[in-house]
Amino acid sequence: MNEAVLAVEAPGVSAPGASGARQFWRRLRTQRAALVAAVVVALLVLVALAAPLLTAIEGQDPTTYHPSLVDSARGGVPIGSFGGVSAEHWLGVEPQTGRDLFARLVYGARVSLGVALAATVVQVAIGVVVGVAAALGSRWVDQLLSRFTDVIVAMPLMIMALALLAIVPSSFPRPVLVALVIGLIAWGSIAKIVRAQTLTLKGLDYVAAARLSGWRTWRIAVRELLPGLAAPVITYAALLIPQNITVEAALSFLGVGVKPPTPSWGQMLTAADVWYQAAPQYLLLPAGALFVTVLALTVLGDGVRTALDPRAASRLRVGTGRKREAKA
Repeated sequence: MNEAVLAVEAPGVSAPGASGARQFWRRLRTQRAALVAAVVVALLVLVALAAPLLTAIEGQDPTTYHPSLVDSARGGVPIGSFGGVSAEHWLGVEPQTGRDLFARLVYGARVSLGVALAATVVQVAIGVVVGVAAALGSRWVDQLLSRFTDVIVAMPLMIMALALLAIVPSSFPRPVLVALVIGLIAWGSIAKIVRAQTLTLKGLDYVAAARLSGWRTWRIAVRELLPGLAAPVITYAALLIPQNITVEAALSFLGVGVKPPTPSWGQMLTAADVWYQAAPQYLLLPAGALFVTVLALTVLGDGVRTALDPRAASRLRVGTGRKREAKA
């Protein structure tokens, strides 16, 4: 088949390859907020990956108790100013246990980011498979998968996750379980997006040419449809990661997520709710880390969406121009 026919682009979807990557980077560079968010996210990922090295430099670990650093007469309040901040404990220690707060915070970043990323991968994998199968299958397959997806979308995520996490044996690795539960429950929205986009791409000339050439359905899906689905899938995945971080933190806060002694930001918030007056840094540090992470990922996800969708960028420029004209 003539490869030129297969290279026809879908409207509003950038073609894959080096030129598409350059266009994406050129559009992303014009958004300062997205670049700042990308730097923040990169630093957070670097801290999470380097957690063992950072704690080794500090000389602490996230699980060792230091009872001598807390005042048992006052209920376990850290001894010293600012929650026991010192050269040995850079951010102080945890009330009651005396565990190093810096070590638990950086290891908590590994858990929170890792669970959110793994859950997003599961959601995207299931959503893409179900969405493409529904769009390319027969009428009854489409109806069956679409109704099943509607049921998944209608399920209350937190309630279902609470129920599933409560009945699974504690011997199962908790971070893996939380990621699987979130991914297996919350893939419905991306499946609906993929199905709608696939139905649009099905009617384009290069897909019709591949079908007339005798290509099988799975080959058309892999070679022709998946590249066109990359932009909406990447965009939605970038917005799913901060949402999954929040869900993991909420589940850990409710006591059914990551279990001690594995550190997690949501778990730290659970134990900190009674210490906000005596040791406010124990509450503010994980809450601040969650806020910064979710905000940076949300801003970056919005920037990726605009960079991958030229029509969104055009609408943004037109809207800005009209505002300037109105002010003039």
